[in-house]
Amino acid sequence: MMISAMVSLISGSTDISIGDVLTTFLSPEKNETFTQIIFNIRLPRILLAIGVGGGLSVAGAVFQSLLMNPLADPYILGVSSGGSFGAVFALFLGLSFIGVQFFSFIGAAAVIILVFLIGHKFGKLQQNILLLTGVMVGAFFGAAILLIITLMNDSLRTAIFWLVGNLAMADTFSAYYVLAASGIISFGLILNSHKLNLLAMGDEDAANLGLNLKMIKTLIYLFTSLLVGIIVSVSGVIGFVGLLIPHITRLLFSADNRIVLPASFLIGASFLILTDTLARTIISPTELPVGALTAIIGAPIFIYLLKTKSSYN
Repeated sequence: MMISAMVSLISGSTDISIGDVLTTFLSPEKNETFTQIIFNIRLPRILLAIGVGGGLSVAGAVFQSLLMNPLADPYILGVSSGGSFGAVFALFLGLSFIGVQFFSFIGAAAVIILVFLIGHKFGKLQQNILLLTGVMVGAFFGAAILLIITLMNDSLRTAIFWLVGNLAMADTFSAYYVLAASGIISFGLILNSHKLNLLAMGDEDAANLGLNLKMIKTLIYLFTSLLVGIIVSVSGVIGFVGLLIPHITRLLFSADNRIVLPASFLIGASFLILTDTLARTIISPTELPVGALTAIIGAPIFIYLLKTKSSYN
């Protein structure tokens, strides 16, 4: 991850050598131009990529274990659709980026609560009902988003960039805010990763081993969904990171969530740093939405993994 961050720091429309980067960190006053580029543009974006890539990868690994579905990703429960609807609606109203973030988070939080309430049956959180509810709620908000887009004009390009997913619109505060939230929630999920291992054995065996199924499923769902909602409110919908990275991690190490979760955070962060670097340099000065590149890169890799290997024994 550190190597990826250094590659991103030195890459861009203005080339900066590793020596210049180190000098700027040690003596920011020596070169005002490099200081502005590194501290105000590239470093916040790298930190945002770490928070987004790492958080999505952890969320994907958690949902795959919680729902016992290897095709689950962070957006499968409709949180992204709710967040995207809020963002597009705010853009339609002509609000500032802070307003867009706020509406996006409110939309994501509303879906989290809605899916959680519907996903209960006989007082228990049911994986299948939760999954189907998330898909249906996501489809509903997806249709609502298309309806709003047809009524938009000047904000249409911004809305499309948001839906595809990119890191360019976030400010420095957003980068630190997402990194902090992603790090704290991911760390909490990692501390409970052994409970995900028990859940993978089935509800009956997990309960016999003393696991409070209702409480742990509820907490894991709520905190993981909250993490995804925070990420979507800043970066939009960046696909395939949370679906692909946990599978790669399991192939490299094992299916033990005590290893999968922390490794997924680091690999996912590295992947998104490098992909975002490519997105802003491949046809510089024009910038591509990073969500488009993650899909272009991730889809063939995932198909290859499906055809040749299985990360679940």
